[in-house]
Amino acid sequence: MTHHVSSFVSGEWTGGSGVLHEVLDPTTGAVAALVHGGGVDLAASVGAARAVGPSLKAMTFHERALMLKSLAKYLTQHTSEVYVDYASSGATMADARVDVEGGIQVLSVYANIGLKEMPSDTIVVDGDAESLIGNPGFVGQTVYTSRPGIAVLINAFNFPVWGMLEKLAPAFLAGLPVIVKPATTTAHLAEIVARQIVESGILPPGSFQFLAGSARELLDHLGVGDYVSVTGSAATAATLRANPAITQRGVLLNAEADSLNATVLGPDAASEQDEFTLFTKAVAREMTSKSGQKCTSIRRVLVPREQVPLVIEALRAQLAKVVIGDPREEGTHMGPLVSADHRADVVTAVRILMTEADVVVGGPDLDVAPDGAADINGYFAPTVLLARESNGAAVHTVEAFGPVVTIIPFDSPSDLVALVGRGEGSLVASVVSNDPQFVREVVRSIAPWHGRVLVVNRDIARGSAPHGAVLPQLIHGGPGRAGGGEELGGRRAVLHLLQATSVASSATMGVSITDRWNAGARQLEPAVHPFRLHLEDLRLGDTLHTGRRLVTIEDIEHFAHFTGDTFYAHMDEAAAAASPIFTGRVAHGYFVLAAAAGLFVDPDPGPVLANVGLDNLRFVQPVYPGDEIKVRLTAKHKALRAGASWGEVTWDVEVTNQRDEVCAAYDIITVNACRGDQPTDA
Repeated sequence: MTHHVSSFVSGEWTGGSGVLHEVLDPTTGAVAALVHGGGVDLAASVGAARAVGPSLKAMTFHERALMLKSLAKYLTQHTSEVYVDYASSGATMADARVDVEGGIQVLSVYANIGLKEMPSDTIVVDGDAESLIGNPGFVGQTVYTSRPGIAVLINAFNFPVWGMLEKLAPAFLAGLPVIVKPATTTAHLAEIVARQIVESGILPPGSFQFLAGSARELLDHLGVGDYVSVTGSAATAATLRANPAITQRGVLLNAEADSLNATVLGPDAASEQDEFTLFTKAVAREMTSKSGQKCTSIRRVLVPREQVPLVIEALRAQLAKVVIGDPREEGTHMGPLVSADHRADVVTAVRILMTEADVVVGGPDLDVAPDGAADINGYFAPTVLLARESNGAAVHTVEAFGPVVTIIPFDSPSDLVALVGRGEGSLVASVVSNDPQFVREVVRSIAPWHGRVLVVNRDIARGSAPHGAVLPQLIHGGPGRAGGGEELGGRRAVLHLLQATSVASSATMGVSITDRWNAGARQLEPAVHPFRLHLEDLRLGDTLHTGRRLVTIEDIEHFAHFTGDTFYAHMDEAAAAASPIFTGRVAHGYFVLAAAAGLFVDPDPGPVLANVGLDNLRFVQPVYPGDEIKVRLTAKHKALRAGASWGEVTWDVEVTNQRDEVCAAYDIITVNACRGDQPTDA
């Protein structure tokens, strides 16, 4: 029985109603799935998402990250279910693994980002508080908070799983309930994973919804605080930008659109060198992976003019090895395009390109469909064109979304940079060269046109990601024609989805707002040494003022010989005095840190389990023999580690001399036990 794709909205699966769209297998022509065009209560769907919003936003980043981590593990255990019918989209098993396992990997990456780079809190505090108008008691602080709305995630057909999960991960981590809208052509594949997400029971009810069919009226229900992310054509992005939800009601739009991505061969890369082989193999791989149906695929191949014949010859040889056929058959390297209709679109685009370029490999008239394929199918031969004029309009503006590239000759680095810019904004470019000066000049010049630039040379021949690989730690998006989006980008992608707000207040009130002590705030006097206090009992602002330690010349020399650090400023009085910085021998900065620790550390076993780091260290004032140093240690921030019986405490440390001049300032981070986990004398 033909599969009817369902939607999951308001806590229930529904088949929808209205016009049925037939999804056809691009190899056999058989009906792979049926998708209803409507019949879903969109207002109720948005309402259900809004209802769960407050409870989702009340969770810490760590709690949400742990859910993503659990979801990644669950989906990993069920990947085989997705692969059963994946070939019905025209993709090979290799293509399927990139989509499915790559998407799950994104969840894992964002789980780690949440746990390691985000606080165990509901807000993110940006840096330290700054005193305003010269008053240390009046401070300003920037904070990031979860927006009050929801996220609508509209995906393209080419990556039904990865596209869904790569948008879901940062949005969920940012506290936004999501409504996913897959492309109709591959909605039946996205639905399999959507069902797994629901069946796992890991995400809070209402925080994930799946909308098959039309979402044309969905934006009518959105307003300020809501977020829409779309991957599609430039025309789709333009239509959304004109929607009143965007223009009038303040909905945030992130668009990933058309992109004529370029790859560049450096003039230094002769045919017998590693870079030349890396370059031609990369072009062939990008053309055939997903049958060239990737937003990051190479479209423009920029080659030094004298190297063009050799590149054509190498690409012809590489592409001749590609086995085109039914993606279900073992040994097939490249399947058909996603549909016969899409093949027609690619043919049209190639014929436009042929007004400015000559076909040197493949072409729209070459029949590569295997025996048994439907009369109307999606097969299209890998096609290489050579631009007759490098500055032609079509080769820099027309995208054939398939296994098609155009070779564009260039004559100089400045010529190259101008040609790359003709693409008017791209997701990614790659530069293949072993010439540092060429790479420096080109990368710095083309960076403003791209979201990401990949540089490849012999040093990372076997240790780099492909041109088209999207890495969740890095930006996926691009300026101009590419849509201006920032779908990925590690921690910054999450911050992009949060609301930045500056808060000005008294220094002490700022502690209550941000859970961060600042230097202008009130210091508190604990009844015992603060290292004797468990995480729950420690108050922000609890402060220890130590006694003094006299620094002697013997201290300096002992430290120098003990550590081997005999830098002249510590050991040579005349040379130190001749320095523009010092007036004589000075104590080592690391001696000052060690001596400071000796002043403030409480040595006996207790709630402080370990010192795990030091941040923001600055040596402000030299410490000379005869100076007396003392320390102010203040509890600056504390956070319970999700799922653990301990947390981390950040301490603000200030080392001063007998004249109350700051000699060193830094933060130390300790691991502190919760009450009952360690004995205490307090």
